[in-house]
Amino acid sequence: MDINEIRKRAEQARQQAAESMKKTFEKSEELVNKLEISSSEEEAAASDAKAENQSDASSRGQVEILGQLFGNDGTEQMMEQLFGEDMGVLAAALEMLEAEDADEEEDPVFDWELEQSLYTTLEETMARLEAIPEPEPIPYQKNDANWERFGILLSGIISTLNDHHLDSMDVEEHIPVMEQKIVSLVRRSWGINGRSDLLDMIRYLAQDGYILRYQLYSEASSPEELMDETMDEEDQEAARRAWRFAQRYKSQYAPGFMAGWDIGRAAMLTRWGCYLGWITESEAVGILWDLSQKAAEELHSWREFAQSYLFGGLMWKLLCGDSSAGSYLGYIADAATDLLTGKPEEDSGQWRSCPWPAQRKIGFTL
Repeated sequence: MDINEIRKRAEQARQQAAESMKKTFEKSEELVNKLEISSSEEEAAASDAKAENQSDASSRGQVEILGQLFGNDGTEQMMEQLFGEDMGVLAAALEMLEAEDADEEEDPVFDWELEQSLYTTLEETMARLEAIPEPEPIPYQKNDANWERFGILLSGIISTLNDHHLDSMDVEEHIPVMEQKIVSLVRRSWGINGRSDLLDMIRYLAQDGYILRYQLYSEASSPEELMDETMDEEDQEAARRAWRFAQRYKSQYAPGFMAGWDIGRAAMLTRWGCYLGWITESEAVGILWDLSQKAAEELHSWREFAQSYLFGGLMWKLLCGDSSAGSYLGYIADAATDLLTGKPEEDSGQWRSCPWPAQRKIGFTL
C-alpha cells in the first residue's frame, strides 16, 4: 500500500470516527474543549495558553476522549470495531502524519533576537493594560463579604483562559469527565497528586514563589552564581535568560511586584483543589482570605495584578525556554482585558464589578 493510499484511508478513518462518535460524545467534547492545558506552571501551565476549539475531529482527539471515559481497553475495542483489520495500518499512518505536522509547526529557535522582542512585547502589553480604566480601590472591612468574592477573582486570568465559572468556588459543573480533566491538568502540569502536594505548592507560592526567585536573580552579580554542577547546558542557558530578565527590570520592579503571578496561580490551585475535594470549601475560603491580604498589601489595582501576571509569566517562559511566550502574553492580556472591560451579565467584566481593596492607612499617635 503506497503512502497516498495510506493517507486516503487515514482521512476516511477520521471521518468515520467523527460521524460515529459525534452524537455520543457531543456534550463531553464540548466540555472538554473548555479546558486549557497550560501551565503552567504550567510548568510547567501550561501553560496558562488559551483553549483551542478543534476544527477537525481527528482520530487522535477522539481516542483521547474515549480513553478518559472508558479506559484504554475500551478505546481499543471500539476502534477495532470501527476499523477492523485496517487498525494497524491506519495507526501507523496517523503517527506518520502527526510527525509530519509536528515538523511543519516547529517553534522558532529561542535566540537573542527573540528574547529582545519578548521584552518589547511585555512592555507594550503592560502599557496597554495600564491605559484601561478601572474603578478606584475601596476600603474593605475585615468581615466584608467582598473578600470572598475578591479571593475567587484572584484566579480570574486562568479561569478566563479555561472558561471556568467565576461566580462561586466551583470552577465547573461536577461531572466525571470534567473532574478527570482537571485531575489530569493538576497532576501533569503541577506534579500535584493530592491534598498534601496541593497544600505544599500553595504554601510555596504564598511564601516564596517567584518573588524569591526574582530577588535571587536580581541580586546575583552573574548568572554563574545561580548555577551548580547538576545543571546541564539547557538549564544553564535558562538561568542566563532569567538573569538577564531580572537585571533588565530590577531597578523598575521590586520583588514584591511578582505577587500577582504567585497569588493568581495559588488562587487557581485552591479552587481546583476544592473542586476535586482535596480541601474543604471552608479551607479554600481561608486560603483565599490569606492570599487576598497579601495581594492587597503588595499591589494596588487589578491592572497592576494583571501586569504582575504578565511579568512573572515571561520570566517563567524564559526559564522554560518556550519560544511561544509571545502568544502566551497575548492570551493573558486578552483575559485581563475581558475581566476589566466586559459586562458581568455576559460572563466578563468581573474585575470591574469588584473594585480592588484600598490599602489600609496606618495612623500614628504622638
